[in-house]
Amino acid sequence: MAASELPGELPGLDPDNLTHYLATKVPDLDDGPLYAELISEGRSNITYFLANDSQQFVLQRPPLGHVLATAHDMSREFNVTRALYGSSVPVPKPLHLCQDEDIIGAPFLLMDYVEGEMISNLDDAMIVGASQIPQLSYRFISTLANLHSIDPRGIGLAEFGQPDGYLERQLERWGVQLEASSSDPTPGIDALGKRLAEWIPETQRTTIVHGDYRLENVIVAKSDFDQWDIAAVVDWEMSTLGDPLADLGLFALFWSVIGCDPPIPMAGMDAAPPFPSSLDLVATYSDLSGLDLEPMPWYTALATFKMAIIMEGIVYRHSQGQTVGDNFGSLRDWIRPLVNSGMAQLDLLR
Repeated sequence: MAASELPGELPGLDPDNLTHYLATKVPDLDDGPLYAELISEGRSNITYFLANDSQQFVLQRPPLGHVLATAHDMSREFNVTRALYGSSVPVPKPLHLCQDEDIIGAPFLLMDYVEGEMISNLDDAMIVGASQIPQLSYRFISTLANLHSIDPRGIGLAEFGQPDGYLERQLERWGVQLEASSSDPTPGIDALGKRLAEWIPETQRTTIVHGDYRLENVIVAKSDFDQWDIAAVVDWEMSTLGDPLADLGLFALFWSVIGCDPPIPMAGMDAAPPFPSSLDLVATYSDLSGLDLEPMPWYTALATFKMAIIMEGIVYRHSQGQTVGDNFGSLRDWIRPLVNSGMAQLDLLR
């Protein structure tokens, strides 16, 4: 199927320009006309599946319009996956980075297509089967511990970020993004940010931080021994050098609501069986990492603050007609429960 004959419109992608670009700039990926289809619905980067006569690969680009500063950085994702490829943290092989916005309207990243499944809820997990979900869950948390054990200097990422003052900068940056994301922020977000700034834990170790480590951002597949395993960790657009417990806090936030209905993070909720509890997985991470997890409620509260602001940004883009896909307007209903949950976490530190 020729690129110009793709079924329907693919927002954010110009297949004719892309085909010409590959033929002239990336001959290794030029093997006949392209077939393309949308994979993601655009709540984060927009992701497309591409195929030609002999290859399958993936293209990622930033969302349409209203891209926040420091977010959706294609070069960041390309650099970190190139450094991690072949390490104890499985990632797709990065193929090409294009910074020329004239090709499809934004910078984009090409990477190998990784065969497998993505799990976002209990129904998705049934493809794995109840008997293998616990084992896969512990592989998921051990993969995070593996990431946090890698010396950034040893894989060429010594300059990947500025580790000093990471948590302070996180609070400042997300506060700025809140101002850019909504003209009418949900009540309580500012108060949550102020409480987080009143006491900031001391960073115990500087590591590569994924920035969005949750089950939806891994691809799982069967191994040679018919066991499900982590095939690739994806979506590194927010990665940097910083405090590893920031990743763990976000993990705990999202893990706590797997299988819950509605899947809105709330204090006191936890994952539905057969998934192990977030407390069990956090304890396993503690054993593997050797880090002191006493200040964990602060990091989980930070995660709720960030996610509430991200939701504000998505709702804003949706109101401006700058999202791809449906079901964005209802996300506003999630923001206040996130803020309340963050406040409840901080109460645990008193």
